[in-house]
Amino acid sequence: MRIMNISVDYYAHNNSLRESSTGFKMSLCIITMIISVISPTPLIPAIVAVLMTLTILFVADIPASYYLRFAAVPAGFGLLTLVLMTLFFGVNPAATIMGLRVYSDGLQTGLLVFSRIMGGFSCLAFLALTTPVNEIFHELGRLGVPPALTEIALLMYRSIFVFIEEASVMYHAQDTRLGYSGLRNSYRSLGLLAGNLFIRSWLRGETVYRSMESRCYTGSMPSLRKQSMGFRGMAMIILFDGLLVTGLLFTSGVWL
Repeated sequence: MRIMNISVDYYAHNNSLRESSTGFKMSLCIITMIISVISPTPLIPAIVAVLMTLTILFVADIPASYYLRFAAVPAGFGLLTLVLMTLFFGVNPAATIMGLRVYSDGLQTGLLVFSRIMGGFSCLAFLALTTPVNEIFHELGRLGVPPALTEIALLMYRSIFVFIEEASVMYHAQDTRLGYSGLRNSYRSLGLLAGNLFIRSWLRGETVYRSMESRCYTGSMPSLRKQSMGFRGMAMIILFDGLLVTGLLFTSGVWL
């Protein structure tokens, strides 16, 4: 968990689209995700998933091995949903496999849900892996979200890393002292970790806050990057999402 979270933040600051406009990336993500979610067939969400994945891998230069691990959890839930809907939700049985009925309408619904999950996830993954969180919150502030809400959200996000770091340090300290050498010791060590983690995290949070105050923190964290989307970015979004909407209209009755 610690490696995954730090990797997301690391790649958000170190990718080939890092200098692109935050407004452009957010607009592309949100509009494309909406198109993917409202699609009545799985074709357009599948195309979105493929195109956004290719963009993440070959345009943003995110390593394929990391992205596959990053996408494994939603893909697993999507496949589980597909299987359950195919076997247990439907009224038109199409075949029997190992004593289980396969429903054709359940299969269609499962494919639609799975494609929407992967299409929406690929859009969110594109934003998460190419844009730092503080820039996303700054852009939300420009869109009219109350500053207090964005600042609280940003502080909560940063506190997550303090929490994870404290848990990791305590776990490794217990592990080097054979705290997890047996079942009984494991339960005891886990209880001690859970009991002390809140206090340690609270103290670390206070230390971080005092450090911020000593650096003239006044309740806001301004972003140094204020790039506008520009005409080129707007034209790319209109062209890309316009083609998707056109495909949505012409493939409303097409199923994979």
